Amino acid sequence: MTEAPTAPRQVSVGALATLRTKERVVLDIDGQSVGVYFLGDEIRAWHNVCPHSGGPVCQGKTVARTLQAIDPATGKSPGLTLDRSSRMIVCPWHGFEFDLLTGVHAVDTKTRLRPVPVAVVDGDVVLTLG
Repeated sequence: MTEAPTAPRQVSVGALATLRTKERVVLDIDGQSVGVYFLGDEIRAWHNVCPHSGGPVCQGKTVARTLQAIDPATGKSPGLTLDRSSRMIVCPWHGFEFDLLTGVHAVDTKTRLRPVPVAVVDGDVVLTLG
């Protein structure tokens, strides 16, 4: 006998004004671990499971995106630069990096974090868990 899928439910995780003072919070809600991130006016929530090896990706650091520009005249790189307007989540197990806003892996665009729908309702951050 198979179990019927659980209906999605909304869970308030706290006041936006309070949570926004942090870059992220990682929550365990009924056995589901979720990372909620704040970047400027944006809010994102991701399941705390790295698609590479199942590591706790949301426990990792967030860093500025590293870029390596190529000089079109010489075809050489003048070195690495940081894009401080873009943040990456770095999985603590193997260093896989994912864009904080899109969840897409830094190199393999087919590899991405699993999103959790998030909204602000009456000043509270609300996740939809399934």
